[in-house]
Amino acid sequence: MKGKEWYQADDVAEEYDSKRFSRGGRLIDDREKRAVVEAIGPVEGKDVLEIACGTGRFTAMLAERGANIVGLDISNAMLAQGREKARRAGVADHIEFLRGDAARLPFPDDHFDAVFAMRFFHLADTPAKFIAEMARVSKNLVFFDTFNGRSARVVYNWLLPMGSHLYSAPQVKRLLDGAGLRLVNGEHDFLLPYGFYRKIPNGIAQEFRDVDTSLGATAVGDALASVSYWTAEVEDA
Repeated sequence: MKGKEWYQADDVAEEYDSKRFSRGGRLIDDREKRAVVEAIGPVEGKDVLEIACGTGRFTAMLAERGANIVGLDISNAMLAQGREKARRAGVADHIEFLRGDAARLPFPDDHFDAVFAMRFFHLADTPAKFIAEMARVSKNLVFFDTFNGRSARVVYNWLLPMGSHLYSAPQVKRLLDGAGLRLVNGEHDFLLPYGFYRKIPNGIAQEFRDVDTSLGATAVGDALASVSYWTAEVEDA
């Protein structure tokens, strides 16, 4: 099963967090949440859209920080998990979950202060359309991550149950230029791919992560990182 079909399956949604963010995967969850918070900054009172919100990891987190947030996803099963997570966190009244297509966002231009997407572009079959829509509905900030073509992820990419698109920095820059976005910051991380961390206990994973972080701080680390976090601004903002 590939791409959208795999992602929308009920069993995938039910097991998504436990398979990816337990054991050493907790380090991935922490890093991704920090990346989102650092990119968007203070969110109290801001209108924020999360594309492909999945199980609501980031949606609930930002609602707890005071954001007025909409979480959009194509999977009803993922949205159900997100609603339950928001209910448990006590922020269900501050989040609107919508099923929709990221290539045709149901919002007017310049509707949100910030728009972001995590764990999305490796599944995107038409990335230029998605970036253009994110830019259209954002007043200012667009943030997203990509998996990189010059990384260890290439080695096991063919084992994944869904299609996985990998990107280079020049490809991302062309996508941003085409959408009228200006790159503000790009951070590169995880020489060891996510799948490695998910297979080992958290304590052991931290030791590998320390080495990974040290090597990643070098120019070689940047070049071979498996994931990149991109912060961009609307050019006419």
